[in-house]
Amino acid sequence: MYRYIQQFGNLEPSQLDLIAGSGREIFLKKDSYFSQAGKIPREVGFVIKGIFRGCYYTDEGEDITRCFIAENSMVCDYLNFESENFSSEYIQALTDCRVIVFNKYQWEELSRNVSGWDSIKNKMVQACMYQKSRKGPVISKDAASRYLDFLKNFPLVINRVPLSYVASYLGITQQSLSRIRKNIQ
Repeated sequence: MYRYIQQFGNLEPSQLDLIAGSGREIFLKKDSYFSQAGKIPREVGFVIKGIFRGCYYTDEGEDITRCFIAENSMVCDYLNFESENFSSEYIQALTDCRVIVFNKYQWEELSRNVSGWDSIKNKMVQACMYQKSRKGPVISKDAASRYLDFLKNFPLVINRVPLSYVASYLGITQQSLSRIRKNIQ
């Protein structure tokens, strides 16, 4: 968590300790949800260990993966967390996960107690929202190029999550992904 926060601004070790001490550590089992569609997100967190995916279901019931969230990242449906609105998406643990979480009160208290926190928080939120707002890879690229981009952007993910989620993220079938992987190796 410290390393992630320090990417967005410099804080003193005592400030980082205050931040860490304000949250609480939780463990989520594989396939459980950090946030669910139809519910108001109540926490924001930092992924210490594990991988999440942001996903939604189409009207036809198709499961679409929008993003992956791995270690040293912020995890949250931030717009709905801040506005206390119902989420339309899920954030699902793809592995067993360890997360430092903050409820709304704790999150807001950091702004009052940590000098410079608001600027850092805003940059972290922008990075989180950018990652989550991506509707998947650029479809104008061919599937093999999208897969190679995925490997570059998510090197810690490929061997730790089901290929069906990778294929969904890339906008291709699992069979196409298998062919691409075979041809690249």
